[in-house]
Amino acid sequence: MSIFEYAPAPESAAIVDIRPSYDLFIGGAWVESAGERRHKSVNPATEDVLAEITEATAADVDHAVAAARKAFDTVWGPMPGRDRAKYLFRIARLLQERSRELAVLESIDNGKPIRESRDVDLPLVAAHFFYYAGWADKLPYAGFGPDPRPVGVAGQVIPWNFPLLMLAWKIAPALACGNTVVLKPAETTSLTALAFAEICRQADLPAGVVNIVTGAGETGRALVEHPGIDKIAFTGSTEVGRQIARSAAGTAKRLTLELGGKAANVIFDDAALDQAVEGVVNGIFFNQGHVCCAGSRLLVQESVAAELIDRLKRRMATLRVGDPLDKNTDVGAINSAEQLDKIRTLSAAGEDEGAVRWSPPCELPSRGYWFAPTVFTEVAQSHRIAREEIFGPVLSVLTFRTPAEAVEKANNTPYGLSAGIWTEKGSRILWMAERLRAGVVWANTFNKFDPAAPFGGYKESGFGREGGRHGLEAYLDV
Repeated sequence: MSIFEYAPAPESAAIVDIRPSYDLFIGGAWVESAGERRHKSVNPATEDVLAEITEATAADVDHAVAAARKAFDTVWGPMPGRDRAKYLFRIARLLQERSRELAVLESIDNGKPIRESRDVDLPLVAAHFFYYAGWADKLPYAGFGPDPRPVGVAGQVIPWNFPLLMLAWKIAPALACGNTVVLKPAETTSLTALAFAEICRQADLPAGVVNIVTGAGETGRALVEHPGIDKIAFTGSTEVGRQIARSAAGTAKRLTLELGGKAANVIFDDAALDQAVEGVVNGIFFNQGHVCCAGSRLLVQESVAAELIDRLKRRMATLRVGDPLDKNTDVGAINSAEQLDKIRTLSAAGEDEGAVRWSPPCELPSRGYWFAPTVFTEVAQSHRIAREEIFGPVLSVLTFRTPAEAVEKANNTPYGLSAGIWTEKGSRILWMAERLRAGVVWANTFNKFDPAAPFGGYKESGFGREGGRHGLEAYLDV
């Protein structure tokens, strides 16, 4: 796709050892399911079958919750924080030692470029365990009261867009607070969670502290509805989040939800346009747009809209789409055929409603699930592509004249997860940030994450925070 010639620089897949099939990780051991159902994990870049993954039954979930409860009551809950911290530090170091292997496995299983897995995901995964290891013996000084106690057994369900990173966001604070975990990874991206199970064994983590049950929606439902679960943490679609909220209503279960988004990236006429273009590209094409906080709505001040769109198209023409294991790749494969169909459907709706679609010249691979980076101009607020989460490399461009209009358009969405502001005026950044209904507001940057910074949304983007001191609160009984 690039206008420049370049030599492929593939990372070797030989560093990973994928088993033909995987069982469940319960009580510190690999356990066969009570049922016989399995599904295939597929490489989205080639459609090759990677492994067969067990579909956990309700009986398997019972087994996992019982193992977690036993570990909580006898080992992990009573353990001093300083000793829990040692295990978390050990896990963090093992993640660093095996980072190349895990990055390759993530890219094979998920479809994201190896540069992102290697340079973004894995460093952040280890950083979260290091960060929360530091909190494990300091909980009485975290501002939650003099005697904060763990909640108990946490049921955690994570999505397919950042499989290992979402695992770290969930497991690290839970363990630091003294809780035990039953985690269900997404059915299309279970391999790095199962590799993490081996890291838990390598770290000599007590049996039952972390349990991993694989499967699809039925497995997730059995987990979140299990009466032995004290805390539910879910990251995924708003539709499933609503179902989980209904199932938890009327129970004593704690609940945090990190759901969808339709973030606005707001560019004013005094912004550094080249810098802003890089932020826009990072905001929507990072991880193929499979990001809850992706900057999928670009709001540009009218006076610079034409110039910025021209610069954006020139920049998009340099993006390289292809093999996720090629270190030169900018945009990898769409995670699944189902997600590709959704992206195509919503993009077709954008054209039907009158928006103007543009993609750079792009020869996509013949096998796998691919979608070219796409930008829509002449978009109206009423268009589906401006209101619905596409979760793919598709950008909608709208314009505004005044800061007040920018705020009104940015907030005109059922979501409220993130936003970006691009301007040279610090006073305008503060004015906008106070008025934007978004859990995270970036200024002159986008997609910057740190384990010490809380992350979460408003409205249909969920509630609760992950990361930082705030991420401890949902796992503590104070």
